[in-house]
Amino acid sequence: MNWLNYHHLLYFWTVAREGGLVQGSRKLHLTPQTVSTQLRTLEEALGEKLFDRSGRRLVLTDVGRSVYGYADEIFTLGRELIDTLKGRLAGRPLRLVIGVADVLPKLVAYRLIEPVFRLEESVRLECIEDTSEQLLARLAVHELDVVLSDAPVPPTVAVRAFNHLLGECGVTFMGAASVAAAHRRGFPQSLNGAPFLLPAGGTTLRRSLEQWFDGLGVQPVVVGEFADSALLKVFGQAGAGVFAVPTVVANDVRQRYSVRKLGATDEIVERCYAISIERRIQHPAVAAICDTARDRLFG
Repeated sequence: MNWLNYHHLLYFWTVAREGGLVQGSRKLHLTPQTVSTQLRTLEEALGEKLFDRSGRRLVLTDVGRSVYGYADEIFTLGRELIDTLKGRLAGRPLRLVIGVADVLPKLVAYRLIEPVFRLEESVRLECIEDTSEQLLARLAVHELDVVLSDAPVPPTVAVRAFNHLLGECGVTFMGAASVAAAHRRGFPQSLNGAPFLLPAGGTTLRRSLEQWFDGLGVQPVVVGEFADSALLKVFGQAGAGVFAVPTVVANDVRQRYSVRKLGATDEIVERCYAISIERRIQHPAVAAICDTARDRLFG
């Protein structure tokens, strides 16, 4: 074989990644018969069988797994080339599409993203908020430049991506002036029986808070659970209860919501990650987010 047909390789890569001929054909907007024919042509050109059939499922052979690894690298590099050139035509702003995990506090997301507006180059920003799982799926098909999250890619998610730790900090406990005054003395034991506003179940902060409370033998009275971190703070501002925020934005929260600090701990660690399909960040705006977070926000 003197030359590899990259269209056929793309069909193979898509079918393998999507988990089947029908799913891959749907992604390619082609009929299964057409894709099947092209796969056979690729196998003949390579002189190797790439798939075995297990019932109704296609399963990669050993050679198929090896070819898939090379194909993944090829198309990832190709996409990185396009991403690098994206938005760089004269007179056009640099396009940046960011996925923000819905569990990431809004103020943290703002502080992370804000540096892109101080770049010399004009940037057109698009922010998409969703669950981490949905955002990672969109990152895998190159619909996003980066995902900002409070956790790395979980091992259960079959997405080839790289975790870039931006920084970490402790947690600060806050409340309206009357709530803070009532529960500041004797912190953290003063949280026992205190009205508390918790983030939604399943979030990293929620799990960390519950483990910390258990370790202290403290039992706050949960008066509310919130999926939206901004709404949680509004209730905290109104005096509904104590709430926890990453220390890195505690001053911002205090000023914006007119609340007071009860206490803080470094035993609970909040982390922020930029997740990309690139091992090395190429997009200049994403690089600015990472550098500023490490040097200034968390530094």
